[in-house]
Parts: sequence; C-alpha cells; structure tokens
Amino acid sequence: MIKNLQIKAYERGLVFKNGNLIDILNEGNFWIFGSKSVEVYDMKVLFKSNTDLSLLLKNEGLKSMLEVIEVKDGEIVLVYENGIFKEVLNVGQYAFWKGIFNREFQKVDLTKVEITENVSKTILENAKLKTFVRKFVITNQYKGLLLIDGKLDRVLEAGTYYFWNNETSIEVKAIDTRMQQMEIAGQELLTKDKAMLRINFYVRFQVENIVKAVMSNKEYDKQLYILMQLALREFVGALTLDELLLKKDSVGKEILQNLGNKAEDLGLKASDAGIRDVILTGEMKEIMNQVLIAEKKAQANTIMRREETASTRSLLNTAKLMEENEVLWKLKEMEYMEKIADKIGDITVSGNSNIVSQLKEIFAK
Repeated sequence: MIKNLQIKAYERGLVFKNGNLIDILNEGNFWIFGSKSVEVYDMKVLFKSNTDLSLLLKNEGLKSMLEVIEVKDGEIVLVYENGIFKEVLNVGQYAFWKGIFNREFQKVDLTKVEITENVSKTILENAKLKTFVRKFVITNQYKGLLLIDGKLDRVLEAGTYYFWNNETSIEVKAIDTRMQQMEIAGQELLTKDKAMLRINFYVRFQVENIVKAVMSNKEYDKQLYILMQLALREFVGALTLDELLLKKDSVGKEILQNLGNKAEDLGLKASDAGIRDVILTGEMKEIMNQVLIAEKKAQANTIMRREETASTRSLLNTAKLMEENEVLWKLKEMEYMEKIADKIGDITVSGNSNIVSQLKEIFAK
C-alpha cells in the first residue's frame, strides 16, 4: 500500500509502524509504503498525541524537538508566547514544539497564600487565571485586617490585594476610619433633686487603633454606647436641674474627661460630645411652666413698684419746688387749667377766691 503525504510549513509528521515511532517527517512531500501510519501535528499549538508522551519521548529526535513541562500537585504554570500571556497549565505533563514561538513558562506555587511571583495585576485579572486568585479591595478611608487561618497577619491600607486561592482560609475585615457620630437618644434620667427628664446626647468618634478595636473588643461601637450612657447618667445624677441647665453646653467636655482611657481601650478616639435636647416629662413641664409664670409675675410686680416709687419721688420733688417758688406754683395752676379746658366747653369762676379750689369744687359735684 502506497500513500502520498504533503507536510506543510510549521508541521511535523510522526511515522508509526506497529505502534512504534520510527521516523519524523519535516516539511515536504513524502511517499508512505506498507502498513505505516503518519500523524501530522501543527507546531504552533500544544503537542497532543493519542500515544503516551513518555513513550514518545524515548525517541531522541522527537525529544530534542519538544519542550516538556511537568506541573506537580499544588502548582500551575503560566505560558507566555512572545511576551504575551496565553494560558494556564494545571497538574500534568505538557509538550510544546521548539523554534516556532519564543515561549516562557512561569511556575507558580499555589500552596502559598502570598503572591511572591512577578505576575502583573492585568494577568491576575485575566479570566483564565481568576479561579486561582482571591481578590480583596480596601476602599479609601478604610483599613483592613488580614486574617490567615483565623490569625491576624497584618493591617492593610487602602488598595487592591491578591492572594493565591488554596485550602488556606483568608478573611479581610474592613473598618471605616472616618469620623463617625453616635446618637444616644431618649435617655430618661433623674437629677440630684429628683427631677425626671429625657436627654438626647451625641458623641463623635473614630477608630484610631483598628487591631485593638476589632481583635480585642467585640462590637466596639455598642461598648462605646454603654460607656457614654453610664457616664451621662453619673454626671446628670450629680447635678440639680438648675445646675444641669446652666452647665448644658459644657456637659460634653466634662463627660469626655471623665471617660478617661476607656475609649482608648476600645481602640477609639472620642473627640466631641454634647447634649442635643433636654426634654422635661409631663408633670415636670407643668411645674416648670408654673415656676416661670411666677418668676415673670414677680419681675412684673417689682418693675411696677419701682415705677410707682420713682413717680412718687418725682411728685415729692415737684411739690417741694412749688412750695419754695410762687411763680412755679402759678405756672402749675395754669397748666392744670389748660388740661381741664381741653375737655370742658364753658367754665365760670370768680376771681376773688383761689382758682384751683373753685375748680376742685366744680369737678367734685
């Protein structure tokens, strides 16, 4: 039996007889005689054969034409052709034809967590490699805690982090480090003089030590809430209602001072606090309204008495002046008559007696 076979450029033909590799055909035209068989391979792609690769590599001629890559358990190999990433090789044995492309093979140890190999982010984001990579993003104004197998490894600043995907567990806890505000609303408190009131309080804080806040404390924000609540109760309970109302604007600073290092123990820094509202209960509100009304009435009475006293003093001074000055007395009489004349049509008086006395008699009738 005779066959004619054409081997094109960038192709190779393997000639088998009785299952054994006996010859390799380069580019050209060939005649095949007898029971021989030929397998033609494209040199531009990965070499794959139905025959076991280990048996084929016993042929020294073929072995010299192939570059063999072995990938062990816990490894992958990144294949680059002419500097461009092409594919990922999993566990197994692979062979590539030499002399066609400038191939580079980068072996990766997947048993590690850290990516110590020189692999760019572009390649790590490639769809062919994504299943082998774990990605974590820490956004701006946040910090992260990297936990490997449940143990704290390090603090991560804002950025994108990549780790190899294997059986080792990795967890990243991101914490907001910006200034935050906590509302402590509707706190019903009793003052030193047993006045019941309701207070709305606020505190501004930020996470200063992320390790202490997350690793040494559970729910640091709730613990801060309790600390501020207790500090507020203690402070208000030591003041009367009047004292509290007078010191309302400075309560926040004093509470932060009394808080001391308790916030630092939570890994936090409390920078500002204060009372937003002081709300009196129903009965207390009525009592305070009554007190306010009484105070205003007392102030009004005081003002009225002060004005009456001033008026009386003025009359006394005027009387003394009129007693000492006859001309002033006459002027006062004329002023008095002018005021009366404005309101009365006709008045008849006798010039023989005191005019003011006659006028008094007229208006007394």
